[in-house]
Amino acid sequence: MNKIIAIIGMCGSGKSEAVKFFVESGYKRVYFGEVVMNEMKRLGLEVNEANERATRENLRKEFGMGAMAVKSLPIIEEFMKHSNVVIESLYSWEEFKILTDKFGEAFKLITIYTTKELRYERLLKRPFRPLTNEESKSRDLSEIEKLDKGGPIAYTDYLIINDGSLDEMNVELKKYV
Repeated sequence: MNKIIAIIGMCGSGKSEAVKFFVESGYKRVYFGEVVMNEMKRLGLEVNEANERATRENLRKEFGMGAMAVKSLPIIEEFMKHSNVVIESLYSWEEFKILTDKFGEAFKLITIYTTKELRYERLLKRPFRPLTNEESKSRDLSEIEKLDKGGPIAYTDYLIINDGSLDEMNVELKKYV
C-alpha cells in the first residue's frame, strides 16, 4: 500500500511549504481546505478569515467533526491506487481517526511547529490570505477550541521545528519521503 501523510500544525507554521515539498517529491496532494473554499464559492461568500471559520464550523455541524476527511475520502482512495498522498489541513481528532481507521499504518502525521510570534509575522506577510495579528490569534483560538486541532498535533508521528530557513525544513522533511 502507498503512504498517506498528513501535514499538520497551526496556521503560519509552514504546512503549505511542507506539502509543496512532498508534491515535488511525487506525492498527490489532497487539500482539506478546498472543501471549505468550494462551499464558500457555492454560497457566494467573500474569502476572509471570518467566513472561512464560519463555513468550516457549519460543515462540521452538518457532517460531524470528520467532515473534511469524509468528503475527501473518494479522491484519497483514488490517488492511493497509484501514488503516495499528502494531506494538507487535517485539523480534528475525528478526521485523524477516520483516516487511521481507513489506512492503518500507511497513515502518518507530521507536525510542523513554529512559535506563535514567528507564525504571526509570517501570516502578516504572506501574499495569499494575509492575516493581521488579531485575525491570527482569533483563528488560533477558534481552531484549538472549536475544531479540536490539538489532539492530532499532540499525537503526531513526527515533529519538525520550523524556525529556520525553508532549506533547513526541507532537509528534515527528506527523512520522511
